Amino acid sequence: MPRPVDALELPWSRDFDDPRLEWRRLFSEFFGTFLLVLVGAGGAVVDAASGGQIGRAAGVAAPGLLVLGIILFMGAVSGAHLNPAVTLAFAARGDFPWRRVPGYIVTQLVAASVAVLVLRALFGNVGGLGATLPGDGFTDLQAVVVELLLTLGLVSTILGTASTAQNVGALSALAVGGYIVLAGLWSSPVSGASMNPARSFGPALINADFSAYWVYLVGPFAGAAIAVAVAFLLRGRGGDAGGLAAARGDLHRAAPEAATEPRSAAP
Repeated sequence: MPRPVDALELPWSRDFDDPRLEWRRLFSEFFGTFLLVLVGAGGAVVDAASGGQIGRAAGVAAPGLLVLGIILFMGAVSGAHLNPAVTLAFAARGDFPWRRVPGYIVTQLVAASVAVLVLRALFGNVGGLGATLPGDGFTDLQAVVVELLLTLGLVSTILGTASTAQNVGALSALAVGGYIVLAGLWSSPVSGASMNPARSFGPALINADFSAYWVYLVGPFAGAAIAVAVAFLLRGRGGDAGGLAAARGDLHRAAPEAATEPRSAAP
């Protein structure tokens, strides 16, 4: 079993504890989640506004491709969680400090809401503003179980490719983005393949309709919790160097000037 790595042993851990750099991580989460919801919810909105020129396949592929790009271009800043279920999974795994969880989750929810407001301002209140709802002919129970299973696979992919035992570096972006596309292709008619409470929160808030939102809380959070348990069974305890770097980002490398600035005491 790999020994958990004390964060103090890592050269970038001091940057992670520097409160002057926290705004970069929160902005990264805001920007990434904003883009994800803009594309994820925007597919349905633009499809409705254009008379059906997007289509289901393109609508579910676009968010996966976007996540691939986000992980590659700013995963080193914040870890590119973009999803409250992922943030909680990293924390439960021991790769991310619990004290940072509220800031990440609030930022993700705000970003999702802003993205939906932008869509409404641009295209009007069409396409349900990209709301994720159980599909016609499917029950809430079927939708919540599908969301659980999809999130189990998504978070397992994220945790697995992040661990030192199986770290694949930049290829993890391909794995995560590819999984999101795959999940949407086979299951979006059932639940919308959200796998992300923030993604579903934005349209629910702007539409003032939380009637089915419980599906997108219970399913993803339960799936993430099971994924953490599966990761323990497969690889033992978390907290290894690969998991820590993936969950927290690596501003020591992404922002070299941070390493040369005088440091204040860690909070």
